[in-house]
Amino acid sequence: MLLGVNIDHIAVLREARRVADPDPLDALSICKRAGADQITIHLREDRRHIHDSDARDIIRLSALPVNLECATAEEMIAIACELQPHRVTLVPEKRQEVTTEGGLAVTGSQPRLTHAIQQLQAHEIEVSLFIDPTAEAIEASKALGVEWIELHTGRYANLYAMLYGNLAKTHHSIPKLALPRATLKAQLHEEIATLTTQATHAKVLGLRVAAGHGLTTHNLPAIVAIEAIEELNIGQSIIARSIYTGLEQAIHDFKAVLIR
Repeated sequence: MLLGVNIDHIAVLREARRVADPDPLDALSICKRAGADQITIHLREDRRHIHDSDARDIIRLSALPVNLECATAEEMIAIACELQPHRVTLVPEKRQEVTTEGGLAVTGSQPRLTHAIQQLQAHEIEVSLFIDPTAEAIEASKALGVEWIELHTGRYANLYAMLYGNLAKTHHSIPKLALPRATLKAQLHEEIATLTTQATHAKVLGLRVAAGHGLTTHNLPAIVAIEAIEELNIGQSIIARSIYTGLEQAIHDFKAVLIR
């Protein structure tokens, strides 16, 4: 299974002090040496972490393929077409969110999305859509003519954290997190089944399947077991682990879990 290392959170740390250090560019050679298969970055419209200059330098200098996540806004698509990363993953964006909290709307009439896909593909850029794991979203993605989908694993990760971690204890303002353990176990099992079914469905339709959001070394095994998923994009958990182990070792630790 392939590993895309999202280095956005290096830029998040830099922006905490509004200085030039740490530089996400410094991570490129470490990611390659550690066995990463791809660099992933998200150039947001609000530029809260990765900047235009970061994206330009990373795409120009990376020895690994670069997966650029961005919204469908005209400005972002124009930048992507100019920079020409190996792949663009189109994602939804909300200014108030901490991170991308849901899949892209792909069903029904989506003229802006359709136009963005056509522009990117005209520049020989692979396109992936970050979607919720539903049959409707997968079939709509296929109809839109993209090469890849990336399944949003956020619900799975949250259920796992509620069952085995402290998520319910740290979100006191959300009563629905206080669920019985038996209910959480059942919902977690259902979500794994959903991800398995929908990943297989996408592969049968000829789509290549990635997945990501909230994945850690603890909750990875069930996702790695899904044969139809060929790539994972992981960021926050790798960068957080690197504080204690160093980035190269953190990537090695994740790569070890990905062996089927």
